[in-house]
Amino acid sequence: MSWLKRLITKTYNMGEYSLGEALKEFLNRSRIRGDIQALEIDAAWENIMGKTVARYTDKLHIIGDKLFVYTSVAPLKHELVYQREKIIERVNEALGSKVIKEVIVK
Repeated sequence: MSWLKRLITKTYNMGEYSLGEALKEFLNRSRIRGDIQALEIDAAWENIMGKTVARYTDKLHIIGDKLFVYTSVAPLKHELVYQREKIIERVNEALGSKVIKEVIVK
């Protein structure tokens, strides 16, 4: 009977959530969360870092709380390494929460 009680409780609690809240909860528990956040960062990357940096950034990837920034331009790599803390602040501000704690430039 305890499984039935849990099912009823879950069904009852589902009525208390909006669709947006349910999706947000799903994403918080899902493994695709990092990919979706990477897409959000990718969409805002030009506004966060500027046109030149965005143009020469090859790829953005999130694993856990780490943002991986890939570029083949050596001077840009050095500049991004130098500005890691500022990148963390700007990205977290753009996402609206403290998602990124470390930036790794490759």
